[in-house]
Amino acid sequence: MARKPFIAGNWKMNMTVATGTQLIKDLAPLVKDANCDVALCVPAILVPAMTEAAKGTNIAIGAENVHWAASGAYTGEVSAAMLKDYGVKYVIIGHSERRQYFGETDETVNRRVLAALSAGLTPIMCIGETLSQREAGETEAVITRQLDTDLQGVEDITKIVIAYEPVWAIGTGRTATDEQAEETIAFIRRRLAEMYCPKCAEQVIIQYGGSMNAGNCKGLMAQPDIDGGLIGGASLKLDFAKIVNWDK
Repeated sequence: MARKPFIAGNWKMNMTVATGTQLIKDLAPLVKDANCDVALCVPAILVPAMTEAAKGTNIAIGAENVHWAASGAYTGEVSAAMLKDYGVKYVIIGHSERRQYFGETDETVNRRVLAALSAGLTPIMCIGETLSQREAGETEAVITRQLDTDLQGVEDITKIVIAYEPVWAIGTGRTATDEQAEETIAFIRRRLAEMYCPKCAEQVIIQYGGSMNAGNCKGLMAQPDIDGGLIGGASLKLDFAKIVNWDK
């Protein structure tokens, strides 16, 4: 069975209720005939309003993070059940900015992934290497270590979306070439086949998450192992529709 492409936006710490609602209103008619799944992952405080704004459209709403505990003394955190209450379908876990600025580790990524799965959310699990790691030829070792730890205890890999985001290509304007992205994502799929089974690995949606935009999406999406994109800055404007409709 062919994998259905998946384009997800990551608003990061941007938008308000008014600007986000307007963007979804403007985007909806532009992406309604998309040949892929479409989602916007938004700040937690905007989830209720954006869920309402997206009603009746093919745009799913996701979150940008989730805590691993069901409840408790974790001031400022949001649980999977809270997100589920508002109809959230996807949650980004382990984004490089969470790893870089907020102390996220492979171990905490794993705990968040398991919590999301337990609540019926689909994790968009981010992995990827830094520039120094790539230049040292360590990309495959880094990816292997991340997958081995981040997926510990995960029984059904097909319930997870993986976003390969070379850290050196996020917010820098630099993008991996089509060939670089395909090479690493193909490696991720091979590693998943070793960890689970070849048939399972073939069903996993693997996105590219390093500065995909309207100008480079066609080449990236033409690669056999790239199933979509996790889009940052370009998801904050109508250009997002051009990425969603890369095949038109």
